[in-house]
Amino acid sequence: MEPSGGPSGTSSSALPGGHDATAEEGAIRPATVVPTTLGSLAARIADATGTAPELQGADVTTTGATLRAHEARPGDLFAALPGARAHGADFADQALAGGAVAVLTDPDGATRPVVRTLPTLVHPEPREALGPACSRLYGDPSSHLALLGVTGTSGKTTTVYLLEAALAAAGTTTGLIGTVETRMHGRRVPSAFTTPEAPDLQALLAAMLEQGVTHAAMEVSSHALAQGRVGGTRYAVGAFTNLSAEHLDFHPTMEDYFAAKARLFDGRADRHVVCVDDAWGARLAGTVEATTVSTTGPADWTAAEVVAHPDGSQSFRVHGPDGLALPVTLRLPGAFNVANALVALACGHAVGLDPERLAAGLATVTVPGRMQRVEAGQPYLAVVDYAHKPAAVEALLRTLRTQTEGRVLTVLGCGGDRDREKRPVMGALAAQLSDLVWITDDNPRTEDPAAIRAAMLDGAQGADGARAIVAEEGDRRAAIRAAVAAACPGDVVVVAGKGHELGQKVGAQTLPFSDVDELTTAIQEDPA
Repeated sequence: MEPSGGPSGTSSSALPGGHDATAEEGAIRPATVVPTTLGSLAARIADATGTAPELQGADVTTTGATLRAHEARPGDLFAALPGARAHGADFADQALAGGAVAVLTDPDGATRPVVRTLPTLVHPEPREALGPACSRLYGDPSSHLALLGVTGTSGKTTTVYLLEAALAAAGTTTGLIGTVETRMHGRRVPSAFTTPEAPDLQALLAAMLEQGVTHAAMEVSSHALAQGRVGGTRYAVGAFTNLSAEHLDFHPTMEDYFAAKARLFDGRADRHVVCVDDAWGARLAGTVEATTVSTTGPADWTAAEVVAHPDGSQSFRVHGPDGLALPVTLRLPGAFNVANALVALACGHAVGLDPERLAAGLATVTVPGRMQRVEAGQPYLAVVDYAHKPAAVEALLRTLRTQTEGRVLTVLGCGGDRDREKRPVMGALAAQLSDLVWITDDNPRTEDPAAIRAAMLDGAQGADGARAIVAEEGDRRAAIRAAVAAACPGDVVVVAGKGHELGQKVGAQTLPFSDVDELTTAIQEDPA
């Protein structure tokens, strides 16, 4: 490989393995790239989409790609995509000033005066074309490492952490791409995007490969699948956890949501692992050749003898193919985490790794903001969790109810500018499954926080079988402190909704806020 021509002033991020990968504004790129002609990119786009782009400047070479004009570097292909409020082609002059040498756009974008002066690839669906083009540009990195993609409504983050630990214990060099962070060799690396756009994803995979990563676990969201962000990506394994109502502000129906998730299994992955604990998983497993996982019925991978321990951990025995039987210990409570562990084991086994070593790697895993225990010397269980949709809240509270002999004290809010129908449902679930509830603010964004809380309170106060005393406290910090002050030995305090997040979005601002830090401080400062 020959070094690419990077811009002067490009910062370098020293990564594990003793090499540098270039990083600007959080976008990781490989240190070396073989220049690729527009003609070669056009051929890949035609193969992948069935539509050949109009091409001007076939011999022009590119060494990178971006769809953000202000991040363009010398040698870049600028993806000028149509947007809801503006067309990317309107910013082509900014990309050109940054060093972009060519443009990928649609017929409308190609009419812009600046674009008409540049080498171009014009495709009717440029988002669909971008992933395959970037994969080719960066040397098809996903075909040279074992990439294991996990999709589903809940459990993606936990499963990729479990999978990363299992892969490392089995002797591989690992990467992780997820909602919380991006990691190489078990160490966090700069990343500004939770679900990378196609240029960032392909560059990141190439950087991982360059750093010696052999196996990587990746969350694959419905947005990423629907918007073509993972186009051109090849998966050694595609895995499905579950499906429940979420993102219905983006997907018009559950059928559309399911169809987006199912795209991971339409020929993108060499092998499939599907949890069949819900009807959507069973439906998917009936349409593709898959290894199945279940905590409730027959499957290729199952769990038995599950024992929940007072400290929130659990142990169980896994039964797998060919009479396999393995003891497993998890620090994470809940039947859904047993399912997540089974998915991780089945994925690792699918790429030929030793099940015993995979299982050993699961024992010490903790996941930021996912059933994360906060331990500050208190005589009760304290947990922070990202649950922010009805199914996740129900699963969380039912699990914690079984883990404690005392009361369940819940702090919960709902985000603004998101699905409004779930607010009374989440309020009702909290009232039904808790003993004390504080309805508080989550990320109100541009909505009136009091209106969000009112919708939750309506659900809580009208819930059938409600058992909880419900209070309203808009100040999230004060709500957490009130729950801690009310806790007694043997209780469980759960702060739900924001999980790993380090900020609270209020209006146009993101204010510093960590549920973990606030809960820890509240416990430490509690006079009891």
